[in-house]
Amino acid sequence: MSRRSWLPAVALLCVTGLAWHAPLARAQGSPAAPQGASAASAATESDGSSAGDAAAQAPQYSRKGADTCIACHDEAHVLSLFGSRHARRTDARAPFGAGQLQCEACHGPGGAHSGRVRSGQERPPMPFFASNASAPVAAQNGACLTCHKADMTHGWTGSAHERGDLSCASCHGSHEARDPVLVKAAQPEVCYGCHQEQKTQARLPFSHPIRQGVLACSDCHNSHGTTTDANLVKATLNETCYSCHADKRGPFLWEHAPAAEDCSLCHRSHGSTQPAMLTQRAPLLCQQCHSQAGHPALPAGAAGLAGGATPSTYLLGNSCMNCHSQVHGSNHPSGAKLAR
Repeated sequence: MSRRSWLPAVALLCVTGLAWHAPLARAQGSPAAPQGASAASAATESDGSSAGDAAAQAPQYSRKGADTCIACHDEAHVLSLFGSRHARRTDARAPFGAGQLQCEACHGPGGAHSGRVRSGQERPPMPFFASNASAPVAAQNGACLTCHKADMTHGWTGSAHERGDLSCASCHGSHEARDPVLVKAAQPEVCYGCHQEQKTQARLPFSHPIRQGVLACSDCHNSHGTTTDANLVKATLNETCYSCHADKRGPFLWEHAPAAEDCSLCHRSHGSTQPAMLTQRAPLLCQQCHSQAGHPALPAGAAGLAGGATPSTYLLGNSCMNCHSQVHGSNHPSGAKLAR
């Protein structure tokens, strides 16, 4: 066969092969595109479904804000909020400032609470600061700390109030025109709600001027917690007392050891039935440390006292401080016995 005779046959075969191969390639490649499109479509539908579920589960706010709340909660102690700093429209940081969430800025989303409830169904509680609040105390306090974080000390964690599961609202009145716990004359009554023993002591005959509004609990204690005993504002009890009683600080040439160590060894800080808020009267107080042997410190009849029938009034007084007047310490060169 000549070359010229078989060339048309080869050409025809090549064209036929190409024509057969192209549909095969399309048949093999065509599922890839629909498969990818299908996966993308499924992912889009899944994302849309997740976003829809998240939106459905997200807490909903009320439609009209404070107007919704006041429609039911029109009590005087609620409406007094509008006289407080929290309701200032001119303060962008306040809950009622421009663009803020009003009542729900503190109480949390109230959509479920203010929405319609079927007959016999219990109304869902507000998340924060309600008698039946659904959120834990730590979360409720977090709502306050979004603004008042600077007022909280590092001593709060582990403090007595934190361990007692107290919320900010346990002490603070955020609806009041002036928070009672921040008013010196009103603060003690807030504290006495829990500290009944101290309330009783403060009403004893000899006490600090708490009832007169001169001294408040926060002058000695930090309710947000400290690293000291009893949440004192100073490092020690004595340093706290010296904030007012600076004349007892010293240093003294002749020091009285108990006075320098701890004021509460002789005094009751919240109140006492004894003068100067002493734990008990002299000489019994002094004799807890000082021996009475060889010293006229016990009561006796006239026959047993120096001076006979008319003994010295200083001796009859039977108080160590009749002679040892400088019980906190003395700077007199001859004051070794704290008598001058």
